[in-house]
Amino acid sequence: LILIGGFVQLLAGFLAFRKYDHLGGAAFLTFSALWSSFGITRVLCAAPVSGHLLDITAGNAEGFTAGSVAFLVLNAFLILLASSFNLVLLCLTLVMELLTVCFLLFTLEKLPLPFEIVVLSILSIISFYGATASLTNCVFGKDLLPMGPPLLTVQSSKKDGEDPLPCVCPKSHLTSGLRTIAELLNTGAVCGVPTDTVYALAASCRHPEAIEKVYRIKDRPQEKPICIFISNLEQLRAASPPISPLLWEFMENVYPGGIGCIIRKGEWLKKLGVGAGYSRVGTQDSIMIRVPDLTVLVHLIDMTGPLAITSANPSGEVDSTHHDMVISRLGHKLEGVLCDGESDEVVASTVVNCTKIDESGITIVREGCIPAGKVMQIFEKVKNR
Repeated sequence: LILIGGFVQLLAGFLAFRKYDHLGGAAFLTFSALWSSFGITRVLCAAPVSGHLLDITAGNAEGFTAGSVAFLVLNAFLILLASSFNLVLLCLTLVMELLTVCFLLFTLEKLPLPFEIVVLSILSIISFYGATASLTNCVFGKDLLPMGPPLLTVQSSKKDGEDPLPCVCPKSHLTSGLRTIAELLNTGAVCGVPTDTVYALAASCRHPEAIEKVYRIKDRPQEKPICIFISNLEQLRAASPPISPLLWEFMENVYPGGIGCIIRKGEWLKKLGVGAGYSRVGTQDSIMIRVPDLTVLVHLIDMTGPLAITSANPSGEVDSTHHDMVISRLGHKLEGVLCDGESDEVVASTVVNCTKIDESGITIVREGCIPAGKVMQIFEKVKNR
């Protein structure tokens, strides 16, 4: 029981740290050490042989006494912290303080058995209720079993003390937020936007100076081309590019989604709406086009026209998977960031070269969120059909 109790406390501390609950983690790790120390010492000293080996007497227990005093002091700090958390955790830390007193009295050979029984009984009741309440509330997502309000509350002036955001950062679920970012892009700004993979930097294809700015913001090598995003495949059909039936069929099977197709470049891009940015997207002969599977981004493209897109991270660094990462890393260089929370993927899209699809098939240029095997499987299915 002692080992199980110590392990459960240790597990609770680990789970608390995983949820970034540092107070709960520190408390339960301390409780685990205290419970294990007191329990093992108590049991070993109850046995004649073990007690003789440990030799804990009133005159030979300085180390154990010092340890219990250290637990008393440490747990006193936890009591102060728990008073600002909830009533159940506060009661648990208070009972743990009484248990530490039991440990201290035991090392001095002055521990009354009734007192120990009462403390352990109260500890069992509080621990059982706390575990049941936490589990129930987590499962049902509401406070069915109350944990009690904190006794101490700290009034914070967070609103006044927060640092101002480095750029405009509207929420993606607000129509006004989407319009704000669209207006910025239409005037030649560079903004961070969510995609169906990771966050990206976006610039209007009608503003080549904005695309140039993207290169400077990322410190991106000029020889690396930038792709474009459109909102749907019908936009591409309306531009009448010289695309074979096989490539059309392949695109219909991968769009919208996390696959970008590299196709031959041509004057048809201007009909698509690329405009003055024609020479700054893709290479001299080819362009990667993608239709994202994200409603908010599709609506944004409908408001702005095709967007030049590249991942929202300094060149060579990991992709940004949350709008906070974009704001902290590049916000001071951007005019706006459309905030959409955590991204759906942790890696960018898969890039497929389709320029010779009719002659030699497709090639995987970069494997991203869609496995290369799945892309080839789609292509073989389309080709055979």
